[in-house]
Amino acid sequence: MTKSAPHGPLPRIVVTPGEPAGIGPDVVLMAAQKAWNADILCVADQDLLRARAQQLDLDIELAPYTTGDAAEAHRPGRLRYVHVPAPSPVKAGELNVDNAFYVLATLSLATELCRCGDAQALVTGPVQKSVINEAGIPFTGHTEFLAQAFNCPEVVMMLAAGNLRVALATTHLPLAAVPSAITQEHLEKTLRILRHDLQQQFQLSNPRITVLGLNPHAGEGGHLGREELDTITPVLQRLRSEGYALSGPLPADTAFNPDQLSNTDAYLAMYHDQGLPVLKYAGFGEAVNITLGLPTIRTSVDHGTALTLAGTGRAQSSSLEAAITVALSALQLNPAS
Repeated sequence: MTKSAPHGPLPRIVVTPGEPAGIGPDVVLMAAQKAWNADILCVADQDLLRARAQQLDLDIELAPYTTGDAAEAHRPGRLRYVHVPAPSPVKAGELNVDNAFYVLATLSLATELCRCGDAQALVTGPVQKSVINEAGIPFTGHTEFLAQAFNCPEVVMMLAAGNLRVALATTHLPLAAVPSAITQEHLEKTLRILRHDLQQQFQLSNPRITVLGLNPHAGEGGHLGREELDTITPVLQRLRSEGYALSGPLPADTAFNPDQLSNTDAYLAMYHDQGLPVLKYAGFGEAVNITLGLPTIRTSVDHGTALTLAGTGRAQSSSLEAAITVALSALQLNPAS
């Protein structure tokens, strides 16, 4: 259960289950069995929620949301929802390209609820990018979708597992495209967003950020690549002169040793698979994906759609519950969000 809410009205957290054939609906329904000091509002097909609850043998009351409803604490076994109809019947574990637009429709509506102030945070379940792409939609991930939806040209993807936090300088790019994407301008904006949101959402007055190098051995003094010398180091020097607490660039294979970890509030990795394997090894199932730089708080699960587990009752809701907890904690620190 989350911490008690502070003074004032309870926040509303809007949740999207993601891919309807995956475990997203399962874990939302499971998390709804617990009490939350927030108004949890699910955007999904009501028939899907009802059918999946029956399949999982979960006793749950589905309550439709009405615009203007006052936020109320979430009661165990009751889930408020906004109905978005899926165009085709959903079968657990079986992808259907006809429902690709439905997935984005739920996400678009949830985003709009945040944009207009009806919700204060967004928590997302896992999506299946492949089936969305097969529908002809150029979708690369939640982070990029939300950046466009909120008109934020620069956002930062960060995963957190306890006190281990790993942010990414680039997200869903082919490895060959990473070096050219890491410019001084982009890296500086990323570090500014990372520091600002660590201060705002985690109450770290001057967060200690460890920056990883791009190349093996952080370039070995230029012998294994010059990105560290020409791009990363100049940015770090410039921001250190402003008071930023920055370490690096450090080799990724030794940056997570206990001594460095004890002096780090967040890591900045240069690409997706550089830092996330460490984090997911340390906290898979409990980690939270956080999008920094948005005007609203957004968190997500750290796992995929797990199609083989959908509808079986073997899925775990721990990551979704952690995502809700982190979102609620950030709202309590920043009630105006």
